[in-house]
Amino acid sequence: MLQSGIAIGADIGGSHIYCAAIDLSTHKIIPGTAREEKINNKAAAGEILDGWSKALSGSLSEIDKSRLAGIGFAMPGPFDYANGIAMFERVEKFESLYGINVSNELRKRMQLAESVPFRYINDATAFAIAEAWVGKAGNFDKMIALTLGTGFGSAFLNMGIPVTEGDTVAEMGCVWHIPFKDGIADDYFSTRWFTRNYLEKTGRMVDGVKEIADAINVEPAAMELFEEYGSNMGHFLAPWIQKFDANVIVMGGNITGSFKLFGKFLAKAIAEHNLSVQLLLSDLKEDAAVMGSARLIAEDYWPHVKDLLAKM
Repeated sequence: MLQSGIAIGADIGGSHIYCAAIDLSTHKIIPGTAREEKINNKAAAGEILDGWSKALSGSLSEIDKSRLAGIGFAMPGPFDYANGIAMFERVEKFESLYGINVSNELRKRMQLAESVPFRYINDATAFAIAEAWVGKAGNFDKMIALTLGTGFGSAFLNMGIPVTEGDTVAEMGCVWHIPFKDGIADDYFSTRWFTRNYLEKTGRMVDGVKEIADAINVEPAAMELFEEYGSNMGHFLAPWIQKFDANVIVMGGNITGSFKLFGKFLAKAIAEHNLSVQLLLSDLKEDAAVMGSARLIAEDYWPHVKDLLAKM
């Protein structure tokens, strides 16, 4: 497979698919190839797969099909990443796909040959791969990547390669499941922590973190939450920064829109552990997971990650 080929990268979100074609020789999205489709995650399997296929086919229609090197997916879990089989169960999304070989179903719909590879990785790791490849972490060797939003996504990368096992990283190479205070990390560093605690402190329900940030000048409890969030995160991450010897943390996701409100408290808490690490925000936005998943198709990269998929 030629390195000069074109890969399609797809970010499978809970309510949409966003995809685009990437030129593997220039590491850039090809203009005019981006497509997005809304997806009902509680629909029948056929409807979900048809929506994904429509978006992917739209991107494919804008390129020379003979140059298609493969399609990469940034896919939420639970998913069998090595074999392309949906394992969504008890997660309130895509459950109709349980047990379905997504590659086979999409190949049929898109009329693509078996020789065209379909490759999958979890969404937070796709974000991290992109940041190391074309983003903020390009000049760093040991990166922790965080996606802060409806969930708390994370990945550890060494020289651009995900690290999923060993003494220096958390189990599965991510930290969302690690115990913290009265629960796990995901309980404390995702959107629901903000909305739940804002309700407790003010009696007001909000949809997301931006509403709390907008209230910063009129509601004292808002600033208290951002301070607590940043401080908690710094103390939680410190042992992993130290074990992994990370020299950069790159963050993405909706909550980073309020980084100016919690970032200094995050940095202060990390410094209290006598650690030094760069804190950077992603510039790639929605393109990050698309770029990272597309890189799975590059034959100089794929051998380094394919054996890790079974551990995710």
